[in-house]
Amino acid sequence: MKIAVAADHAAVDMKDEVVRYLKELGHKVDDLGPFNKDRVDYPDYAARACDLLVKDEVDRVVLICGSGIGMAMSANKVPGCRAALVHDAWEAEMCRRHNNANVACFGARSQGIEIVTSSLKVFLESGFDGGRHAGRVAKMSKMDGSGVNELPGE
Repeated sequence: MKIAVAADHAAVDMKDEVVRYLKELGHKVDDLGPFNKDRVDYPDYAARACDLLVKDEVDRVVLICGSGIGMAMSANKVPGCRAALVHDAWEAEMCRRHNNANVACFGARSQGIEIVTSSLKVFLESGFDGGRHAGRVAKMSKMDGSGVNELPGE
């Protein structure tokens, strides 16, 4: 799987650990930075990563900022992105199985690397259940105008 990873200045260290972890798992990683702790604006990094996702240049996106909240809010402004702020492995599984999330967001100031990596592993290994959840995801896609995962005939 090819994964884009981006952060803000508050999460550079965790981003670097996540990039190493993903590579150890055998994934191709596009590290979008930042590469130092100089102040940056998280919406810029979320936009760069999500742009790669909606252009089908990556399969998933991982975004990390201090709380994860700003990254999730920014990513969800990009049509075709379904970002979830993930706190644990159960949420990682549910956001994939029920919501077909394609962006996982984490908080470097609120989570340890062990929780992030274990949650990320589940996020990447879990699939979308479809079925009764497909219609809900299609409705979300209509809301952002992307039409991604629309049901047939809609």
